[in-house]
Order: sequence, then C-alpha cells, then structure tokens
Amino acid sequence: MNRNDLRRVDLNLLIVFETLIHERSVTRAAEKLFLGQPAISAALSRLRSLFDDPLFVRTGRSMEPTPRAQEIFLLLQPALDSISTAVSKAQAFDPATAQTVFRVGLSDDVEFALLPPLLRRIRAEAPGVVLVVRRANYLLMHGLLASGEISVGVSYTEELPANAKRKTLRRSRPRLLRADSVPGRLSLDDYCARPHALVSFAGDLGGFIDDELAKIDKTRKVVLAVPQFNGLGTLLAGTDIVATVPDYAAEVLIAGGGLRAEDLPIETQSFELSMAWRGAQDNDPAERWLRSRIQMFIGDPDSLA
Repeated sequence: MNRNDLRRVDLNLLIVFETLIHERSVTRAAEKLFLGQPAISAALSRLRSLFDDPLFVRTGRSMEPTPRAQEIFLLLQPALDSISTAVSKAQAFDPATAQTVFRVGLSDDVEFALLPPLLRRIRAEAPGVVLVVRRANYLLMHGLLASGEISVGVSYTEELPANAKRKTLRRSRPRLLRADSVPGRLSLDDYCARPHALVSFAGDLGGFIDDELAKIDKTRKVVLAVPQFNGLGTLLAGTDIVATVPDYAAEVLIAGGGLRAEDLPIETQSFELSMAWRGAQDNDPAERWLRSRIQMFIGDPDSLA
C-alpha cells in the first residue's frame, strides 16, 4: 500500500481496532468509545475486509485476537502514539480557560494522603478542569494505562506497558500507628505481641512486614484488614491494635487526633512511589501540565536527595 492508498483508511477504524485489542469485547469497546454496539460491529466488519483476516475469534465470553491481529497491533500502536503526539503538539493548553477532563489512577494511600493538596492547586490554577480518579495499584496500573482508561497514575508500580514512562516521586518508609496511652515506644517483642491492622486492596492478611519479620524468625497477628486508609484512625481508637502505614499516610492520620506515630522496632527498606504515564501523551501540553503539578504536590524532593 502506498501513501495515496491511505486515503481509503478511516483512522477511526484503527482506534476501534486498538480498543478491541485491549477490551476483548464489542460491548466494552462500545462503552469505552461512547458508541453503540452496532457501530463497533460494523467497524469490525470493515477492519476484517481491510486486513483480509478475521482479526478476532470468540472464545467463551472473550474475543481473542488472531496472530495477524497481534502482528498488526505491534506495528500500529507506535504509529497511533506518534499521531497522537503530533496532534497534541499543535494544541495549546491554558489552565485558566481549559475544560479538559483528566483521568488519573491513584492508589488508596495516595488518594487519601496526597490528593487533597494537589486538588487544591488544580482548582486554583484550572477551575474548569475535571479530575476523574480511578483506584489503581501495582496490580491494576498496567491494564489501566494500556487500555487508556487513565493517562497517568501514581502508585508503587512494577510491570508497566512497553510504551509507558515512569518517574520516581518519593521514597517513603513505614511508620507505626497506635492509639493506646502506654508510654514509650514499642519493643520488637511488644510489636509482635500486639494485634495488627493492615490496609489491603486484595484482602490479604500479610505483607512486606511479615517478610521482614520472618527473616529474624518473628511473626505478628493480623486481626483486621480493610480496603482503604480512610477511617483507619477511627478503627484503631480505643483499642490496642497497631497499624504500619506509609510515612505520608501516618502524617495525615495523626493530624486527625487520637493517634501517634513512631518508628518501627525493625529495620525495613524504603519504597519508591512512582508516577507512570502513557508514552503517547508524553508531549501533550495538558498532560505535561498535570504531571508537573503531580510532581510538585505529590513528590518529595527531600526523599530523593
């Protein structure tokens, strides 16, 4: 196909193809693109004719891409990213008048402890901007970025899409929270003997602390696991339960009163809180403005020295 032949290719078809690759469902693709299912089905029919391949084969409730579809996607995604970047560079961004909708992914600890000052700055600079926050963590970040459901996310991240970019915002250490009035810091034995609460998105009853304790042949007893940080202070109040949380979450929780924080009686590693974003929007003026504000109000330069 030469460049003149490209005139018969509808760019919207390629967007539908990319969305189907991510969603594996006509219904979900239609919802994602704000189109009706008949429109997606018609686009798929045209795509099959264009590429002379079935592209997707139904397997149970999912539509699995054929080898040819996977090959096309590997070639197509960088091209779509380049087109998106080229168009973005042509668009100016004025925060004072912008009506942009930003879709960001935040882990619960970040949303609870670090979003408020960021939101205040965004409201001051860009009152017309809409911020849509999705719950994200190291398990969900890859899929949310790959599918385009978010353009940027902040969490402890592991695997990311191949075209994603990452920047470390801060290094944090865990702190011990307690609501009791017993004077002095807890010893290691006291710490292990106390009942523990933890915040667990997946409902796990263990975490990195248990791994560290196991290295010195110690254990603890978790008696409460909750899915979010909001309300943790109320749950600890009037009990001897302790919780181990990131230092920035501890600061917000003790500011509410009734809790105090102290260093753990065991050495632990620091953790890197990262910002990750889609490579296709690396040069988008609006997204660059948002990322600069995230770095300014969620990042901690002192911890990166």
